[in-house]
Amino acid sequence: MPDPWSLPRWRAYVAAAVLCYINLLNYMNWFIIAGVLLDVQNFFQISDSNAGLLQTVFIGCLLLSAPVFGYLGDRHSRKATLSFGILLWSGAGLSSSFISPQYSWLFFLFRGAVGTGTASYSTIAPTVLGDLFVRDQRTRVLAIFYIFIPVGSGLGYVLGSAVTELTGNWHWALRILPCLEAVALILLIALVPDPPRGAAEKQGEVAMGDLRSSWCADIRYLGRNWSYVLSTLGVTAMAFVTGALGFWAPTFLFEARVVHGLQLPCLRQPCNNKDSLIFGALTVMTGIIGVVLGAEASRRYKKVNPRAEPLICASSLLAAAPCLYLALILAPTTFLASYVFLALGELLLSCNWAVVADILLSVVVPRCRGTAEALQITVGHILGDAGSPYLTGLISSALRARRPDSYLQRFLSLQQSFLCCTFIIALGGGCFLLAALHLEGDQDQARQPDTGMPDSKDMDSKDMERQSLLSGTQASTEGP
Repeated sequence: MPDPWSLPRWRAYVAAAVLCYINLLNYMNWFIIAGVLLDVQNFFQISDSNAGLLQTVFIGCLLLSAPVFGYLGDRHSRKATLSFGILLWSGAGLSSSFISPQYSWLFFLFRGAVGTGTASYSTIAPTVLGDLFVRDQRTRVLAIFYIFIPVGSGLGYVLGSAVTELTGNWHWALRILPCLEAVALILLIALVPDPPRGAAEKQGEVAMGDLRSSWCADIRYLGRNWSYVLSTLGVTAMAFVTGALGFWAPTFLFEARVVHGLQLPCLRQPCNNKDSLIFGALTVMTGIIGVVLGAEASRRYKKVNPRAEPLICASSLLAAAPCLYLALILAPTTFLASYVFLALGELLLSCNWAVVADILLSVVVPRCRGTAEALQITVGHILGDAGSPYLTGLISSALRARRPDSYLQRFLSLQQSFLCCTFIIALGGGCFLLAALHLEGDQDQARQPDTGMPDSKDMDSKDMERQSLLSGTQASTEGP
């Protein structure tokens, strides 16, 4: 076995800072189009329904490509894969700013390419941090890393609208961001190492690097890892609720304001919905505070309870359910109280993002963490935020069809369709409680160098030959 791989502490923190900066740009890419959506629609002459497809194409390509990047990240150079992803999403974003109005389909195609590029980063970057840090350091670094999800999302809106207002041309919003991404690529190549898988756990490079398994063997291993399976279901419940809130909460708050007589009904487009701005700022603030609180609570509670991480996730989700319920029920009577409980619910939901990533890194063996991240992203989006906005709207429309056509009944229909989110988030809390029962056993297995190694039928002939050569070499060195 070779000596454990090591890296100076300052270099690890510099690498983490670079990865956090790229994560900021990653999520700015998610929402920069939303900041200039009306200009995009006018330029390409596309309807609201087709404009909604821009995000559908983006997320769809991300879902399809995440498992591919997870496979590559577990078997090839993660640094090279990350560099390719940045080149792909920045190049596609820059190219989309030069498309003529008659080629709107090409703009959709490039938007899908941006989603494909961002999938590489969302899948692989957390595994690199997992191999640079361990225990409390890992928890803190992941908390900072995931803070840039709400910050980047908010800055995407700001950059798109601010650049358009300053230049008078929305295309420049898509041209400035690639400049920042070019700097990110240079920093990635120069300052971010590609540590051996499991380096932070002080495992040998041969044990983790030479023996490989098939993708099917990795999936079977993850399917038997109950902590991973149950935490993935909990993440899916979180994604379902955050997806529904992110899409419908501004509309719900606007209609609640109309019911209270604080706002005139919107009878003609465009509608001046200031609740969108308020809700966006609220999401950024509660996201930052929630991620920090969740990570710090996990770090401190782990010192007295080894099952702290899933218990914190379960507690925050079970507490978020009544907060969201009260925010919905109180909206027709006390508008301010509805905002307060909605903010508390969002803060409690945000407590889990860094903690969930820490759970995954602690219960999955290093050799297939990329696949685990990709599978969790895919399941969370497909069963979570990809369908929850549509399902919420579908329930609301079904309720409205049976009621008189009035603004109050429209509001009540949307309010009652939201109630399903409170039950789903409670189910997510139950999944994390069950994950706590299996956590210690799965963590012990993940610390073993040969945990989850494939059966003989899953190992290729080269790996078996390499093992026999290593055994023969060891026997010759120990002989007379």
